[in-house]
Amino acid sequence: MLSVTTILHPTDFSPSSEEAFQLAEALAGGQKSNLVVLHVVPPDGPSVFAGKARVHIRRDEERERRREALRQLRTSNPRVSVEYRLAEGEVGAEILRAANQSHADVIVMGSRGRTGLERLALGSVADQVMRKAPCPVITVTATPVQHASPGRHTVRDGSPGREPAVSR
Repeated sequence: MLSVTTILHPTDFSPSSEEAFQLAEALAGGQKSNLVVLHVVPPDGPSVFAGKARVHIRRDEERERRREALRQLRTSNPRVSVEYRLAEGEVGAEILRAANQSHADVIVMGSRGRTGLERLALGSVADQVMRKAPCPVITVTATPVQHASPGRHTVRDGSPGREPAVSR
């Protein structure tokens, strides 16, 4: 069986990342692993304003907002040790760098589930990470809300029939 001491969870705060966090937390609790939660600010960062001083102030504010969002991702399991990291750069490359630096045994990340032309045009960070990661990668796609009937909602959960993709 795979010994897991460190789990890397990159997050963009999307619904699929939220579901991936829950899976990473469950894995970390079961294995008594360290959980490294990473958010990467893309190099273009927040919108740019006219003066350089305003750009730096705005970027600093944006970084602090994202750092606070990271801190909000809390585990409910006291046996799970969580480390929060904020990086800036090309998202896929920073995830791979963090995986190497933290000696991650597995990466658990969300995937937006792009297909067809959208995937071809925009690429996929998850695909890039899966191809180059130094460890196994588990991707989780958010499960959409299904409308059973007017006024009632059902949500597909992790029941049999829905398995995360695993790549090595």
